[in-house]
Amino acid sequence: MSTHKHFDKICCVVLVFTLLLTVLFVNAESFGIKKASSAPGYESRLFNTSSVHSIDIVMDNWDEFLADCKNEAYYSCSVIIDNEAYKNVAIRAKGNTSLTQVESYGNDRYSFKIEFDHYDSSKTYYGLDKLCLNNIIQDNTYMKDYLTYQMMAQMGVASPLCSYVNITVNGEDWGLYLAVEGVEEAFLQRNYGKDYGELYKPDSTGMGGGRGNGEKFDMNEFLGDSESENTDSTDTSSGTNQPNGESSFNPGSGEMPDGMMPPADNDRVQNSDNAASGNTPEGGRPNGMPGAGMSSDDVLLKYIDDEPDSYSNIFDNAKTDISDSDKKRLIESLQKLSIGEDIDDIVDVEAVIRYFVVHNFVLNFDSYTGSMIHNYYLYEKDGQMQMIPWDYNLAFGGFQSMGGATSLANLLM
Repeated sequence: MSTHKHFDKICCVVLVFTLLLTVLFVNAESFGIKKASSAPGYESRLFNTSSVHSIDIVMDNWDEFLADCKNEAYYSCSVIIDNEAYKNVAIRAKGNTSLTQVESYGNDRYSFKIEFDHYDSSKTYYGLDKLCLNNIIQDNTYMKDYLTYQMMAQMGVASPLCSYVNITVNGEDWGLYLAVEGVEEAFLQRNYGKDYGELYKPDSTGMGGGRGNGEKFDMNEFLGDSESENTDSTDTSSGTNQPNGESSFNPGSGEMPDGMMPPADNDRVQNSDNAASGNTPEGGRPNGMPGAGMSSDDVLLKYIDDEPDSYSNIFDNAKTDISDSDKKRLIESLQKLSIGEDIDDIVDVEAVIRYFVVHNFVLNFDSYTGSMIHNYYLYEKDGQMQMIPWDYNLAFGGFQSMGGATSLANLLM
């Protein structure tokens, strides 16, 4: 026991000082002390849109990697972002039709995905875990993705950050790309905090399933039925059928193969609110939305039954670790959605409306409201759902012909 004669006084002074610090801490903002920013560092660095950034990919086996790109295999590399080096990160090719089409375009400018945490879970780029590098070769304007994400952000939609980057490989120029924040853990924390919910990327296995990035996607299989029906066709005026029956379909050309043309004018959008509410006619599509509705009911967010296996195109493409209770909760929400019950509880109505205001405006049919019904993320927490935008390089009518600019402009009127 201390016998210092001033011990009691010292304790009182320490106690008073501690109380003062506590009061100052609790009321810091009222005293003019600014709260430290919780924004991740990458937001103001790589995704500062005031300039074009630089990324140099450094790897010895680049040619081997390019030859293996269609298999989406991961390779180790180093990346130098705006003169800051990050070693032992993973890189792979990414894309759906764009992945299979790059070679047919006569080049090897694939889109890439960089995973900072692939080999070391603690490694990030100022908090960013995944980075997508889009080649935007199907967009002659180089602006559709960028503009749409900026519009989504201005509307208050939880959407990926993006910026332009000039890529070099081992010091040699590789071209202008669009850097896009990966919709994974860092994205979730930035938009929803550490206590975020569940994330899915619904995608039919026939439309680039697996990871939803081109695995098992086969354009010939995709066009199979329409090709077999037109094998004897010699009409090449549309550019979609050749004398030998092979298709020259280019997803960025504004044309569609037979069997995928949009409906007649009187079948087009009758009420865009149906898309936001999840109401769909028998057979699948949101009312009046263009396209053949060739995907599965689960990616349309339709209630099928209570069996998780009936929603494999959702649950097999989960981006977060999900449990049986998570599956049950989402199925219950889809069931309520199908009958219009407790909408405010199972849909973040304002967030979904904001999403569809922009989405419908930019006329992106390579999406939930198009023929293939994909290219969106589904976020769910406590049974409430919302949609996260993804992949708009074929927006502004770039995916399919709708009878000219006038028809496109008036499509949603």
